[in-house]
Amino acid sequence: MTAVDPAAAWAERFGEDAVVTDAFGQPVVDVPAASWPAALDFARTELGYDYFDWLTAVDELDDGFRVVAHVYSLRHRRRLLLRTLVPRRDPRLPSATGVYRGADWHERETFEMFGIVFDGHPDLRPLLLPDGFQGHPLRKDFVLAARVAKPWPGAKEPGESGSGAPSRRRVRPPGVPENWGPQAAPARSRRPGPQAGRGGRPRGTDGGGDA
Repeated sequence: MTAVDPAAAWAERFGEDAVVTDAFGQPVVDVPAASWPAALDFARTELGYDYFDWLTAVDELDDGFRVVAHVYSLRHRRRLLLRTLVPRRDPRLPSATGVYRGADWHERETFEMFGIVFDGHPDLRPLLLPDGFQGHPLRKDFVLAARVAKPWPGAKEPGESGSGAPSRRRVRPPGVPENWGPQAAPARSRRPGPQAGRGGRPRGTDGGGDA
C-alpha cells in the first residue's frame, strides 16, 4: 500500500463527519461518536493501521469526555490519533474491541476512571480499583481525599512581612467543596473550677490552722 493523503482519504469516506488536523507531523482525525466503529474499521482495513497502541479519555468538563485512540501501521510506520466526543451526561460509546482486540483492557480502565460505558465490550468490569470504590478518579470533579485528610497550609495574610514564621489562615484545598470529608471536632468546654483568691487558695476556704 502506498502512502495516501490522510485528509483526502477520510473526506472521501466520511465527508464532513471527519475533521483531519495535524499534530507534530501526526494526523489527528475527529469523528462523531456514531461513526466511531466505522472510523476504527476504516483505519485498520483500508489504511493499514493494524496495531492498536492505547485508548484513554480527557475530561472536557461541560463539553463532555473526549475519547482518544492511538493506532499504528507496522508496515508503513505511520501513526494516527482517532478522537471522538461523548456527552458528560450518560457517556456511552461503541466498543473498539470488535475491530481491535487490544482495546479490551484500555476500555475497562477508561470505564472505571472516567465512567464511560463501552457498549458491546465483552467484559466491562473494573480493572485497577478495589472492590466497592466509589467515583471516577480521573474526572476533574472528583475530590482527592488526600487533599482533605492532609492539612492545607493556606495563604499568607495581607501585609505579612517576610521575617519570622508566617502565620497561616486555614483555607480549603483547591477543588474541595464545603463540608466535605472529616470535619474538625468541636472544642470541648471545660467546667469552671473554684476561683482562686489571694495567695492561690480557693475562695471560701479557711486559710488558718485548726481552731
